[in-house]
Amino acid sequence: MMMHDLVEKSRSYRRFYEDRSITVEQLKQLIDLGRLSPSGGNNQYIKYVAVCDGEMNAKVYECLAWAGYLKDWDGPKEGERPSGYIILLRDKAINPNMSVDEGISAQSIFLGATEMGLGGCFLMNVQRGKLAKILDLDEERFAISMVIALGVPKETVVITDVKEDGDIKYYRDENQIHYVPKRSLDDVVVKTF
Repeated sequence: MMMHDLVEKSRSYRRFYEDRSITVEQLKQLIDLGRLSPSGGNNQYIKYVAVCDGEMNAKVYECLAWAGYLKDWDGPKEGERPSGYIILLRDKAINPNMSVDEGISAQSIFLGATEMGLGGCFLMNVQRGKLAKILDLDEERFAISMVIALGVPKETVVITDVKEDGDIKYYRDENQIHYVPKRSLDDVVVKTF
């Protein structure tokens, strides 16, 4: 797949075929992409938790909030929930603060998932304390940065132009097609020399 196509196809999916499993090996392959990604000062402070066990998936799911712009939707129903998760941790012994590194690592994982035929969603609205207890993490050492939900997508996501009123909120139509408004290239390029 060409890079442009890979990025364009790499959307935030929020409904999945829950019965199509993801393996620990697949999650480790994706984590390896995060591990190999650039890291400021080569600190490599990001650590990972891989989850693809059905019982543990259900516990992780209970710690997440989905789709802030979709006010009448509480998240995927049973049968449409993620088949796996990668939880990014910050090793506070190496770096106590979040940085751009989490985003770089997460995007590498996301692109790799797309290449595997998977979809995902970056989740920052996480009950971190509750999830840390579920994962039995040493909270003195590790802080949860984000959760990446993964699975085989069960929805169609379409990129559309931002409307004239400038509204960038994603939305769904009556057929549950998920639309994501994007600013045009001309709108984001401020100058060229």
